[in-house]
Amino acid sequence: MKYKKSLGQHFLNSKSILNIIRDASDVCPEDIILEIGPGKGSLTEILTIFAGKVVAVEKDRTLIGGLKEKFSEAIKHNRLEILEEDILNFDPNILSFYKDFDYKVVANIPYYITGAILRKFLGAKYKPELMVLMIQKEVAQRIVARDKKESILSISVKAYGKPRVVKNVSKKYFKPQPKVDSAILLIENISNDFFKKINEKRFFEIVKIGFLHKRKLLLGNLISGGLGTREKIENIFKKIKLSEKIRAENLSLKDWEQLCFELSTKE
Repeated sequence: MKYKKSLGQHFLNSKSILNIIRDASDVCPEDIILEIGPGKGSLTEILTIFAGKVVAVEKDRTLIGGLKEKFSEAIKHNRLEILEEDILNFDPNILSFYKDFDYKVVANIPYYITGAILRKFLGAKYKPELMVLMIQKEVAQRIVARDKKESILSISVKAYGKPRVVKNVSKKYFKPQPKVDSAILLIENISNDFFKKINEKRFFEIVKIGFLHKRKLLLGNLISGGLGTREKIENIFKKIKLSEKIRAENLSLKDWEQLCFELSTKE
């Protein structure tokens, strides 16, 4: 199968790594799996064996014909549906019509759309129950805050689910070989439960203001961002036991939740 280099595709060619992705997905016959960018179908082949239904979304038209030929039996028996579409334009809500079950996202994705994919599916009305993504190793480490320093990205993911790195994967397992190593990221227990007591939009507005200037203290960012007077914010810090010298990267998800609640409460 030919492919477009411009789409940033790197095809995984290790069966053992593919099996680790399958195991992390905990795929079973009751599952609907959304696979992003099936490419040449290595992961698709495993998923169609274990899942009830696989919906594979592929943007590269040059790969579609080969996929349909390779998986003609799975398509015939309704175990696989291949959609020619850009995943960033895909509507997750259509998956709700297949079954009354939640769905899972499993994918070896182009690195350059990692953030967009996370925002799209974690922020969707119809969310997956879990996501297993092969992404750039450094991005995966940032999401789980391996260095104990949070970011907008890590807080945004943790607000919806629990991320962990399942395995680091060397670039040698891909063709063409990328310039960096990868990691299998699992995000499980995905839900909107975190936003039962605080407004979702307001929460992310506050987090973005908090991280506006990384070298500045959180207190200064919140004041300059128009979230209150120095006195008001200092009082909130005392109430929720935050140091006035703290930076945004040092706050836990719980700290952000408390801060958002207090900043959103009318006096």
